[in-house]
Amino acid sequence: MPALFRSYNTRRTLICMSAAALLWGSSPAMSTPAHAARYHELPELTSSGPVAADSKEAAAAARKGLYEQMSAATGIPWFRFAAIDQYERSVAKKKKGPAASEADSAAAPARLTGISIPAPVWSGPLNPNQEDKFPESITFFGGFGRDGTGDGIADPGNDIDVLYSMAEHLLKYGRSSSDFSIGIWEYYHNGRAAQRIAQFAKLYEHFGRLDLSGSAFPLPIGTNYAYRSTWGTGRSWGGARVHEGTDLFAPHGLTVRSTCFGVVETKGWNRYGGWRIGIRDIENRYHYYAHLMGYEKSLSRGDIVIPGQTIGWVGSSGYGSPGTQGKFPPHLHYGIYRDRGITEWAFDPYPLLKQWENQEFGQLKKNKNKK
Repeated sequence: MPALFRSYNTRRTLICMSAAALLWGSSPAMSTPAHAARYHELPELTSSGPVAADSKEAAAAARKGLYEQMSAATGIPWFRFAAIDQYERSVAKKKKGPAASEADSAAAPARLTGISIPAPVWSGPLNPNQEDKFPESITFFGGFGRDGTGDGIADPGNDIDVLYSMAEHLLKYGRSSSDFSIGIWEYYHNGRAAQRIAQFAKLYEHFGRLDLSGSAFPLPIGTNYAYRSTWGTGRSWGGARVHEGTDLFAPHGLTVRSTCFGVVETKGWNRYGGWRIGIRDIENRYHYYAHLMGYEKSLSRGDIVIPGQTIGWVGSSGYGSPGTQGKFPPHLHYGIYRDRGITEWAFDPYPLLKQWENQEFGQLKKNKNKK
């Protein structure tokens, strides 16, 4: 949850209350900001209408259009709005079960974006009306909510109002990438959130699109390798623990490939995984490749990779100090972890590996039949 409202103190409270008569209805801060005026000149965009569930492309196009129009109004690059939205989507807790899904759909209007701002932040922590939608009273109580559509309402369920409110917050810190990082930190007070959003913004800026869903099997299809589900099996070196991944046994030196579009987050020695590399994808999943013989020399932390790109080679490093080799047969340990904002945990990668392998085999067969 954002930490903005925790920064208000007693002094702030007393000042707000003592200045009520002067501020109410006359404060310049309550007038429509210049950025809002610029936005109101743009073509009207319906942000809260339903989007066909079976049209992911249409939904993505509509979201990108919303980001771009808000960018034109505020000067904040579209990919920064996209990155915040994607982070919020990736850490959102989804209710399970058909009954819960139907209840959610009936209770809330469909939205294009997934940014959800808690009531104490939107309305102001001291606001007696935590469902307040009036910009003047929200501003008076130090709330986050702003009116981006010009209808006199600051609605936390309206995509334009939410994005505009976020823009107003970010612009307080400046327009550079470092200013953006500071603004994100001041909103979330979470270093992990700031890192993830910076990574997502980098990916969106680089590729210029929202769809980064491609994938690849981590080893070249058709080569000599073997694997099975090894999730949860016991391990003893370094203490009792369970296996959080799948081992793909292959010849020493076989190419290891990125399974996704992503950013290199970690690279170096780990006493368990040896020479390992970690890549963060746009779905906030961390792809972990361990026991490598070595890395692609041109690859550094912060670099962007694509599915199928060479990132290293199969080895047998690990279980000791840097450089330890040969304590087990050569293989690639592949793990995948999901970040939920506060915690990150592993899940079984075997089903994804089989899916990616079958997809590539199918594509190879299709290409062969075309010849």
